[in-house]
Order: sequence, then C-alpha cells, then structure tokens
Amino acid sequence: MIIRKLFKFENAHIVRDCSTLRCSQNIHGHSYKVEVLLESNYLDNGQMVYDFGLTKLYIKEFIDSFDHSITLWSKDNKEYINDMKKHSKRWIILPVSPSAEQFSRVFFVVIDKILNLSTMNNSEKEVKLHSIIVHETDTGYAQCFRDDAYSKLMGIIDLTKIEFSKQILTEWKSNDFWENILNNKTLITPLIV
Repeated sequence: MIIRKLFKFENAHIVRDCSTLRCSQNIHGHSYKVEVLLESNYLDNGQMVYDFGLTKLYIKEFIDSFDHSITLWSKDNKEYINDMKKHSKRWIILPVSPSAEQFSRVFFVVIDKILNLSTMNNSEKEVKLHSIIVHETDTGYAQCFRDDAYSKLMGIIDLTKIEFSKQILTEWKSNDFWENILNNKTLITPLIV
C-alpha cells in the first residue's frame, strides 16, 4: 500500500545553464508542493502504514527549512553566493543545482535517511520511501524514485556538502538534527499528543 503526505514551501533560486534565460539568469521563486509517498505491505497497531502525524516531525522540519529561503548551488558564482548570504538570513547551499529534479533527489535521500534512522514505536513494519514528487508549478513536477536518488549517472547527493544558514539551524527543534542525520544516529520518535 502507498500513502501520500503533501507539504508546501515558498523558495527562490536560479537554475544556471538551463535553456530558459528567465530561469537561468534571474532570481525567481515558486510555491512548491512536495509529495512524500511511503509504502509498506503491513499495517501498524493503528491499522496504518505510517501515522501522518509522524511525518510532521523530522520530515516536515526538513522540508520547512526551504520555506522562505533562497537555495543556492555551491558551484555558482562565489560573489553571487556571498551576496545572497549577506542579504538573506534563510539560505541553503546544495551540491547540485536547485532544479525541481535535484530538489526531488535531495529530498528523497534525506527523507529516506530520516525514515531509516527513526525509531518505530507502534509496530510499523518495513515502511519505505516509494518516491518524492516536487511540484515547481501547477503544471510541472519532477518525480524521484530510489534508482534516481542514488544514481551515479545523475550525480551522487553528498549530504555533507549541504549547508544551512544559522537562522534555519536555530529553528530546528533539535540542535543536533542535521548532525544526527550525517552521523547515522537514531532519531527518537516521541509520542505525539
């Protein structure tokens, strides 16, 4: 069975080297929608694949990092990157261009890791990330599957190369959220009230 949870965020970027000049040469923003599709052949004690409330913890916190932020590509012009960091308190630097395709891959790799590191406390069983869909506009989206996320042909997503601004880091509920992900430390799933 597949379940789906929808998240939303507002973000700005430039996608260098794309075909459209407006897109490749100008900062612009989108109202993104991210669909997280989870799958399992089993149901937990509540007769669910995975409680939607659990997605509001670490998965939502990660996706919310991109809200009202500018996403930068680490290989972009250094002067541009420094100017954006200077004039914005919320920024993220990715080791890949911030296209919808790469957003979907980054989100897949991180959310897959979040699921693998999260404690399961209601007899959830074999819950896996099926795919991530990133809607950049109402008419266009990118969907990433496991083979895409870890594809050497598309480039390996190195999580250690992702950088978050200080404001984003201080907004996370857990100060060591990102460090725990990078160091493969268990993310404790609290009981939700």
